[in-house]
Amino acid sequence: MAVRRSSARPRRARTEDPTTPGETTTMPSSTAPMAVDPDITRPDSHAVYMSYWFVEGADQGRAVLDEIMDAWDSTPRPDGILSFACYLSTGNDVVLTYAQCTDDSVYRPFTRGLNLPEGPASTDAIEYRLHRDVLIDPTGQAPGAMVAASFDVDGSERQRSIVDAIVSNVESASVDEQAGLIAAHFHLSVDGSRVLNFAEWTDDEAHIEFLGGELSRRSLEIANEMPGVRPLGFRRYHLHRSLAV
Repeated sequence: MAVRRSSARPRRARTEDPTTPGETTTMPSSTAPMAVDPDITRPDSHAVYMSYWFVEGADQGRAVLDEIMDAWDSTPRPDGILSFACYLSTGNDVVLTYAQCTDDSVYRPFTRGLNLPEGPASTDAIEYRLHRDVLIDPTGQAPGAMVAASFDVDGSERQRSIVDAIVSNVESASVDEQAGLIAAHFHLSVDGSRVLNFAEWTDDEAHIEFLGGELSRRSLEIANEMPGVRPLGFRRYHLHRSLAV
C-alpha cells in the first residue's frame, strides 16, 4: 500500500514553560522561550529515529533531557537533520527523543560525536519510516500529550497488516469515540520488527477516557488476534524541548 501522508499543518508554539528553548533556524543555539511540536507529516522527512533513556523521577528526567538538548543545540548540525524533539513520560520514568531527517545518511554519524548522558540506561536509536497517518483534527492544534504505542511484529507484511487494520478501525469510529485524538502517525521500523503509533492528543484526560472506550478495546482486540503481532503497550509523553530548521 502506498504511503499516505496528510498535508502539512501549521504548528502552534507552546509557551507554558518559559525555561524551554524553542526552534532554531541556524546551527548555533536558540534562546526563544518556546517549544514547537515537530510536524510529523512534513514531506521532506524520510527517516525517523527514536531513542529512550530510563530515568528515576521527573528531576532526573528533565536533567537528562536538558543535557541531551544542550548537546544538540551547541553542535553544528548537518543540513539533513530537520528536527529534534525530546519528551518526558507522564510516569517520569522514560525520556524519548524523536528526530526527523531527509535520509538515513546523517543521523548516526552526527550523534556519534555528541556528548550524551552516560548515567541512565538507554537504547540505541531505532530507525523508522513514517507509513500512514490518520488526521482527525486538521486545525493545527498543538497536542497536549503524545502517546507512543508499540507492537512487536514478524516482518514487513505484518507491519502493514496491523497498521491497515487499526487505521480502518479508527477511521470508522464515531466522532464521540475519536474525541481528543488529533492525529495518529504509524511508523515502521526498517528492520521489520516494530510498529509504533505516535499519536497526538489534546490532553492526558482525553487519552485516559479513550482507554476506557470501545475504540481502544477494539484496537487492542485486533492486535491481540492478529498472528505475528504482539502489543507492547504504550507510554504517554509531554514535550520538553525541541529544535527545528
